[in-house]
Amino acid sequence: MFQRLQSIEERYEKLNQLLADPDVINHPAKLRDYSKEQADLEKTVSVYRKYKKTDAELKDAKSMLDEPLDAAMKEMVHDEIARLEADRSALEEKLKKLLIPKDPNDDRNVIVEIRGAAGGDEAALFAGDLFKMYSRYADEQNWKTEVIDASPNEIGGYKEVVCMITGKGAYSKLKYENGAHRVQRVPETESGGRIHTSTATVAVLPEMKDVDVELNDKDIRVDRFASSGPGGQSVNTTMSAIRLTHIPTGIVVSCQEERSQIKNKEKAMKVLRARVYDKYQKEAQAAYDSSRKSAVGSGDRSERIRTYNFPQNRVTDHRIGLTIHQLDQVMNGKIDEIIDALIMNDQTKKMEQANAG
Repeated sequence: MFQRLQSIEERYEKLNQLLADPDVINHPAKLRDYSKEQADLEKTVSVYRKYKKTDAELKDAKSMLDEPLDAAMKEMVHDEIARLEADRSALEEKLKKLLIPKDPNDDRNVIVEIRGAAGGDEAALFAGDLFKMYSRYADEQNWKTEVIDASPNEIGGYKEVVCMITGKGAYSKLKYENGAHRVQRVPETESGGRIHTSTATVAVLPEMKDVDVELNDKDIRVDRFASSGPGGQSVNTTMSAIRLTHIPTGIVVSCQEERSQIKNKEKAMKVLRARVYDKYQKEAQAAYDSSRKSAVGSGDRSERIRTYNFPQNRVTDHRIGLTIHQLDQVMNGKIDEIIDALIMNDQTKKMEQANAG
């Protein structure tokens, strides 16, 4: 571990030199890449240097015990040693976490797709509730939420809603939401007061750029149609809605939220790029040894990950056994406690895998 940290520090120093080089300064692409690399290494280097300083101070303190000291001074040295050992241990744990390989998509914006699954209208209402939950959470994070496509039903829910959430680190936090979400509650339409169980699925995809996924125009069929609202009524008589079909994969994306055909196509392309990337990634990982994957974060969308029990004001994340009796707050976007626990669990699993390897 410390050889790796030493290499990281040396690379950081090299980047400092490169960023002062006139050839690099006059080359915008290199300047951007080197600056980003340096920024990514900065925290690790800072903690490593603090670790080395603490370790040196600890060695000096221990060496003082070889000298003749009175009882009071010896007690002070022992207290100092205990403090420095605790600090060094804490810094070492921090370094282990910093060395966990970072998901290259963590800083990206996300495309969130929510669909009502089992449960008919109640599932569609729950899909709408999940959309509100993520929108409110995004507001708390100072992120921007923008609807790309939506299929509302007549009673205020969504058969499907696709949105983009824009903000630094959005994928790093929302990627754990992939999966089937189950709700247990008494529907408004239920006169007998019986609890029903319904589900909605959530897919979280990192936004991809042109350089990440190359899509050839000849592989994409573009269809134009008039926008429509709930029940099929016309919202826009102009042919502004766009449907894109990626012929090699069969993936279809629609967007009708903007009045401009160009804007709808631009949004639809973002979703198409993300879905195609996701499909190819899933295929590439299909043969990957499942024991090498983290238990959380595999993104299996058939997996039931969470239950929202309204009568008991309870939400349970089944992957980590976390139960919170504040469902009302969770549905209002207060999901930090769940996400933080999932991140911690994921990091612990990855550290265990690294140590086993």
